[in-house]
Amino acid sequence: MVRVGVLALQGAFREHLLMLGSLGAEARKVTRPQHLDGLDAIVLPGGESTAMVRIASGTDLFAHLRERIAHGLPVFGTCAGLILLADRLSDDSLGGYERLGGLDITVARNAYGRQGESFTAGLSVEGCDSSFKGTFIRAPQIIDFAPGTEVLARHEDRPVFVRQGNVWGASFHPELGGDLRIHAEFLRNVTATVTTPAAAVLPRSGAARGSLRGRLRPAVPVPGS
Repeated sequence: MVRVGVLALQGAFREHLLMLGSLGAEARKVTRPQHLDGLDAIVLPGGESTAMVRIASGTDLFAHLRERIAHGLPVFGTCAGLILLADRLSDDSLGGYERLGGLDITVARNAYGRQGESFTAGLSVEGCDSSFKGTFIRAPQIIDFAPGTEVLARHEDRPVFVRQGNVWGASFHPELGGDLRIHAEFLRNVTATVTTPAAAVLPRSGAARGSLRGRLRPAVPVPGS
C-alpha cells in the first residue's frame, strides 16, 4: 500500500486525507519532521499560506521536507500548496518566511480574486476524458514557468495545473467536489515511482534551477512571439 502524507498545519488537509484513503492509499497527517519517515509521497493542501509558513517556522519540518523533495519524493501542492512549492513569488507578501520551493515557476498570490470572487470552472485536464470541475478560492496564478514544464490544464489560456518531474502543482482545489481523477492519477505515478528499481531521480541542484532563469516562459503567450 502506498503511504502518502498530507501536510496538516492548516487548511483543507482532511479532504485530501479522505480522498487518498478512498483510493486505497495509507494517508497520514504530517506536522513534524518525524512524520515524513516511510512516506512514498506528500500532498500540500489549500488553505492560508501565511498561516502555514508561520506555523512551520518554529520547526525544522520545511528543511527536512525540502531535502526529501529534492531527492525525488513525489509532491502535489494545491492552491496554498502551490505557493509553498513555487521557487518565486511576484511580491514579498509572505514577509520572507521560509517556503519549500522545487517548482521552477513564478506565482502571484490571490490573483484570481478575494474569497467572495471564488468560482468553479470546467477544465480540460490531460489524462481526463471529460471536463474536471476546478474550484478556485483566492487562488494563486502562475505567471511564468521554466522550459520543460508540463502544463496539464489551463483556464483562460493561463496554466493552472503543472508538473516538473516529481513536483506537481495546481492553482485550484481538486479535493473539493468529489472527483477523484486527479488524485488517482497522482497515486498511479507514485506507485510507478515506488515500484521502479532505483535508477532513481537525481536531486535538482540550485545551479540547475538557476540556469533556467532568464529563459522562463510567460504563462500567457505573447502575441507575435
